[in-house]
Amino acid sequence: CICRAGCRVSSAAVVPVASGCGHEGRVMSATNTAFKLAWRNLWRNYRRTLIMLAAVSVGVWAMIFMTAMMRGMTDQVIANSLNLLPGEVQIHHVDYRRDPSVANRLPMPTGALLVALSAPPIEAWAARVRVPAVVASERGSRGVVLLGIDPTAEAALESLPETIVEGRFLNGSDDRGVVIGASLARRLETDLGKRIVLMSQDPANNVADRGARIVGIYTARLQGSEDQFIYAGRTATQEMLKIGESVTEIAATAHDYRLLGAWYTQLVDVAGPDAEVLPWPQLDTFTGSMLEVQDGFALVFMVVVFLALSFGLVNTMVMAVFERVREIGLMQALGMRPGLIVVQLLAESVYLLLIGLLLGNALAWLTIKPLESGIDISSVAQGMEMMAIGSTLYPALALQDMLLSTMVVLGLGLLAGLLPAWRATRLDPIAALASHR
Repeated sequence: CICRAGCRVSSAAVVPVASGCGHEGRVMSATNTAFKLAWRNLWRNYRRTLIMLAAVSVGVWAMIFMTAMMRGMTDQVIANSLNLLPGEVQIHHVDYRRDPSVANRLPMPTGALLVALSAPPIEAWAARVRVPAVVASERGSRGVVLLGIDPTAEAALESLPETIVEGRFLNGSDDRGVVIGASLARRLETDLGKRIVLMSQDPANNVADRGARIVGIYTARLQGSEDQFIYAGRTATQEMLKIGESVTEIAATAHDYRLLGAWYTQLVDVAGPDAEVLPWPQLDTFTGSMLEVQDGFALVFMVVVFLALSFGLVNTMVMAVFERVREIGLMQALGMRPGLIVVQLLAESVYLLLIGLLLGNALAWLTIKPLESGIDISSVAQGMEMMAIGSTLYPALALQDMLLSTMVVLGLGLLAGLLPAWRATRLDPIAALASHR
């Protein structure tokens, strides 16, 4: 049929209209017919379709599952790193990172800084004394990091040790006892209730020391944390170092390390010229870079997986064209435009991909959700500790990963379907009708 606009469509795909040529209605009807034919043709060879659906579904599941595992590893590395330097934003003296001594200290927050630290979205903040120190027992000595803390503020910051296996934690900032890691206790050959000596430097670079009794022993996900950190009361540590009420570090958190947002810049504005305000990606550049490459790596992984699957998709669509050469020639002879043939073949690809995506996403959700409570990897925990990962891995299923896999599959799938669709439009109708396929 040829309308006044010069549009040629199959007579079988035309629906009569009430008046006029109805060019737009004819085109729409022809397109709808092409989609119906695509759905029916998809199931003409149902075995091949089912095999391809299985391949796409497993591929989508593999993309999402592996991305969830990688995201869980990245999240755990960042969480463990934030436990080593608690808080999403830290405030120090401008020279503290170069020389982490009590000579480079800050006063307790007051005025505008205190107001900013107490305002949403900041949920908790803590001021602490953090200095290098030496701890000595009757049998040995080790270099450590001495943390003079207020236990109440640190609990809100979620920076306290995970488990106290012996004794108790500090009762307050004026507690005279100390809490050490289980690994450090073994190395010093000391135990709960015994006395140790803490040594550091005061602002005049003189040795400052005091004896303290071990009131608690803690364990952490990473053995390195147990060897590194000793917890003491902030007031007792300030007295030992002769620094009054000064501190060396102020940490703040909104309990979402991905979204520092405007509150970070607000702290920068009110911290003062002698203070340096840094977000955690700058405090730990290695961990920060991991988060930056996470999404890019996930995209590359998905593209590589689907590129392998695309060969199967192209093969399926090419075989569909070869099997229907005579049929395609007949449609051309009846007036179907090449554009509608492309639409029909691409529609078959889209149907195949959408069903595969639905099955793959459902399979990923069903397999990842039960694992979010944790996967025991204690058999390789010592090696994983080098990557700051504990003995339990927590996969993280993110909606953005599922959307990303959907876009990758549909985008590359349509590109893969263009070749056989274009080939179908290049068939000569007379030669195609003479074909026995």
